[in-house]
Amino acid sequence: MKILLDIKDNKADFVLELLNNLSFVKAEAISLKKAQFIKELKSSVIEVENAKQGKIKLKSAEDLFNEL
Repeated sequence: MKILLDIKDNKADFVLELLNNLSFVKAEAISLKKAQFIKELKSSVIEVENAKQGKIKLKSAEDLFNEL
């Protein structure tokens, strides 16, 4: 399982050290840019799943093109 945590900068070193001392946890720091990308990607996947289930309607490619 992968978990994305948002930790205050002044506590990050402490939390990483704590997690790395647990034999069953592999912790890795990532950049803010990468964390934002992951968050947006997750949101997109949820949106597609909701569209497949008929909960929301997505715009067609033609509608998106016409907005340009």
